[in-house]
Amino acid sequence: MATNLSEFVKAYDVRGLVGSQLTPEVMEAIGAAAVAVTGETTWAVGHDMRDSGPGFAEAFARGATRAGADVIEAGLCSTDMLYFIAGKRNVAGAMFTASHNPAEYNGLKMCLPAARPIGLDTGLADIRDKAQAILDGEPAPEADKPGTTTSEDFLAAYAQHMRDLVDLSRIRPLKIVVDAGNGMGGHTVPAVLGSQLLAGLPLEIDPMYFELDGTFPNHEANPLEPANIVDLQARVKEVGADLGLAFDGDADRCFVVDADGEPVTPSAITALIATRELAKHPGSAICHNLITSKAVPEIVAEHGGRPVRTRVGHSYIKADMAEVDAVFGGEHSAHYYFKDFWFADTGMLAAMHVLAAVGEGDRSAAELADEFVRYVPSGEINSKVDDPHAKIEEVAAQYAAREGVSTDRLDGLTVTLEDGSWANLRPSNTEPLLRLNAEGPDQASMERLRDDILRTVRN
Repeated sequence: MATNLSEFVKAYDVRGLVGSQLTPEVMEAIGAAAVAVTGETTWAVGHDMRDSGPGFAEAFARGATRAGADVIEAGLCSTDMLYFIAGKRNVAGAMFTASHNPAEYNGLKMCLPAARPIGLDTGLADIRDKAQAILDGEPAPEADKPGTTTSEDFLAAYAQHMRDLVDLSRIRPLKIVVDAGNGMGGHTVPAVLGSQLLAGLPLEIDPMYFELDGTFPNHEANPLEPANIVDLQARVKEVGADLGLAFDGDADRCFVVDADGEPVTPSAITALIATRELAKHPGSAICHNLITSKAVPEIVAEHGGRPVRTRVGHSYIKADMAEVDAVFGGEHSAHYYFKDFWFADTGMLAAMHVLAAVGEGDRSAAELADEFVRYVPSGEINSKVDDPHAKIEEVAAQYAAREGVSTDRLDGLTVTLEDGSWANLRPSNTEPLLRLNAEGPDQASMERLRDDILRTVRN
């Protein structure tokens, strides 16, 4: 078997090396399989700025139309724009992107109509197996009447939808630096926040790396890595901006720095947006994954909302949001999900909420963020181990007999101490790694718990 799809079909999407793993032949098989497995007869197909994107999108469309589905070619898209199309048109979607991965990678995220996620347990495993059979020689599905292919530009409609959801026309004037990282933010930010479509919007945008370039010549398009926001931090201070925004490669995530160039944690952004959504929808549910700060559920409850704790990963939080009818959800990774955006994640809408929160009052981004920061986080710490699950059991045994310690297994292992410190240890979906996140009421408490667990993990 020349191609083994199980090597690069992940929990929530497809992600692999162009040429050796991802080829037009593979994408054509996945396109045919996606139609056969889901039964969806219309697919919107988009791609980011990577060189392989147009060819892969064309191959997927070829397989899908042969299987009888109609394809809407959306061309250059951010991932959240593809979700917008799937939601607004009520069609299935296929987005070719490897998000923040290096240039040699590409990938595919798929969704059902209304932007409902497709993960391994919601159809992706069946699509993988069907595509594998096609690649291994089984005839591909072929309809008596092939589907059609049409092209459409959705950028203006997407921009208008975003502006309808968050009105920025009445905020005080703000100067913002935006680092698109040579990713799709360079395509969408001018349309949504720029002057050509928003005459009179009180935003002065200082653009960084807006040129679409899938080789990422300036830095990787992953703003969660501190090295990748150094340029943004310096520029914000240099020009005296009110705040800075950094988007990842496919612009479904947004990271914020304040006027001093200091990062604002995604947990603080989650809590801030949650309070804004609860002001509009009192008593609603707010989802947060289990490694966001403990401050998030506390603040949600204080504002009359119902905090709902979820596993890490977009397919899990989206499903939980739909189940409890949550108005908003946030993850530690700077993914933010909105009920009025079909429960999908969008970095743009999160950025607009932050701009509105700063611009509607007289407080700085730093002053606003301070309101939502209560504890000291460790950040995510990765450890390479031979057997991640065995190590988790070692840590569980380490704390099992300790007084005043509680544990749960919602996602990996979470340990909570009497002083409020907590830590979560969970295996990576893609590598032999354990990911540790810890938080404490102060630096010393967090470090004690963090180091105690790391000694066992790395022994």
